Amino acid sequence: MENSNFIKTIMKNELEQGIVKTILTRFPPEPNAYLHIGHARAIITNFELSKSFGGGTNLRFDDTNPSKEDTEYVEAIKKDIAWLGYTPRTVNYGSNYFDATYEKAQLLIKKGLAFVCDLNQEQLSEYRGSINEPGKESPYRNRTVEENLRLFEEMKEGKYGNGEKTLRAKIDMASPNINMRDPVIYRIMHVHHHQTKDKWCIYPMYDFAHPLQDAFEGITHSLCSIEFEDHRPLYEWVINNCEVEAKPRQIEWGRLGITHMIMSKRYLKQLVDEKLVIGYDDPRMPTLVGLRRRGFTPNSIREFILSTGLSKINSTVDYGMLEHFLREDLKLSSPRPNAIINPLKVVITNYEEGKVEYLDAPNNTENEELGSRKISFSRNLYIERDDFIEEKPNKHWKRLAKDIEVRLMHAYFIKCNEVIKDENGEIIEIHCTYDPATKSGSGFNERKPNGNIHFVDASTAVPATFNLFEPLILDEKVSTDNFMERLNPNSWVVKHGFVEESLKETKPEDKYQFIRNGYYVTDYNSKKDELIFNRIAELKSSFTVK
Repeated sequence: MENSNFIKTIMKNELEQGIVKTILTRFPPEPNAYLHIGHARAIITNFELSKSFGGGTNLRFDDTNPSKEDTEYVEAIKKDIAWLGYTPRTVNYGSNYFDATYEKAQLLIKKGLAFVCDLNQEQLSEYRGSINEPGKESPYRNRTVEENLRLFEEMKEGKYGNGEKTLRAKIDMASPNINMRDPVIYRIMHVHHHQTKDKWCIYPMYDFAHPLQDAFEGITHSLCSIEFEDHRPLYEWVINNCEVEAKPRQIEWGRLGITHMIMSKRYLKQLVDEKLVIGYDDPRMPTLVGLRRRGFTPNSIREFILSTGLSKINSTVDYGMLEHFLREDLKLSSPRPNAIINPLKVVITNYEEGKVEYLDAPNNTENEELGSRKISFSRNLYIERDDFIEEKPNKHWKRLAKDIEVRLMHAYFIKCNEVIKDENGEIIEIHCTYDPATKSGSGFNERKPNGNIHFVDASTAVPATFNLFEPLILDEKVSTDNFMERLNPNSWVVKHGFVEESLKETKPEDKYQFIRNGYYVTDYNSKKDELIFNRIAELKSSFTVK
């Protein structure tokens, strides 16, 4: 499913008009954090657009700010992209182009379009002006070409400390676009770089490096979010003045928000640093590692992103829409075993003590290709506590009650005859009888049960922990203002119950639809003798795709 995409139309027209011969895009993450679902939109959009025209997409790490970058994030980003199902045409680093970028900066100096400035950070801000007031020219703006080349070389050689000098483009301090007011294009940073080590102590600014890197790689379309729209004139200025062969085009799209999700690297880092989550792979986090651990599939994320389309306007969609595509992806591919999350013990009083019987059960009633399995049945069972009530409250109650008969799925009819309570009046056990004539598949149709409920045989049951998740942020429309005060205290609830014995060999990332309970995935920390399952989503949602 794919919605409207204005960028695809632009690309199609440019190919037809011969403006470009092929489509080459790029995904340029800064390796300073784990990717989240907002980045997934950029990944999927770039790769799918280029693929639709037989082109390609480069992965290029924007590593021009080494103080915040690390190889940990580089490797994590590579894994995320591979998990989403994409293979980059090439894997590059912005630092691969530091020599070429330095040469283009020298070229601007020689053309009288760049100068070395001695203003400090505070002074730069002061001289920049505001939206309503033009900026002031630096007193160092009119240095000679020779002096600027010498000073820039000395910056490169490490003769100056951090912040002592910058290289600025010479454009227009009166421009209504603040980004065009002699922007800094190089700064001094005596910091070890994870790729170039200590070769450089000056680093290009993103707005200077990025268009050049696009041009060096022959990128045809540089796609980015709408907040970079005001940066496009500077992007084009760099391309037009640095004498590069390729002429990439920057196109912006509106950001996509998702209800109950905060998508800001800064605030996600805060959650991790303050230990309000267990890490970036916390299943409640919108990071790709978190969503993967939660049980989301690459296909569900891809279909979700494509269905939202692209426009110039920022928009927000319901989290239920994301879950919808997950259910669509899992409903036919997932086995449907029995799991009891809140167990209540059932004793079948007229069933032989010590006897264990194995019954046939389909793995997925909607997909015969998944085959079938054997489930055990014996005197002692577990059912969901919510499936029993002492007295049937009304005609709509289609589960078990005292003196009421229900079918145990794939097994027999049972009737509750006795309720056992503890000293506090809490129900701890119920005694039932079964009717051997009602065995599933026998064709019995003499009477109808009050409903169908699932069970797990206590004699073969495997203990399991179930993690139930709700939105981390209470607000439907997420605002970063004081968002820490609106965290959901019940976003992670732990339950202890049982699963059927067929799940003894489950592995991390195995996905299931636990009958009548929801979609679950085996957690990374799950062990053979200590099974852990994360709830991916409940079975149903009120959300529908229009």
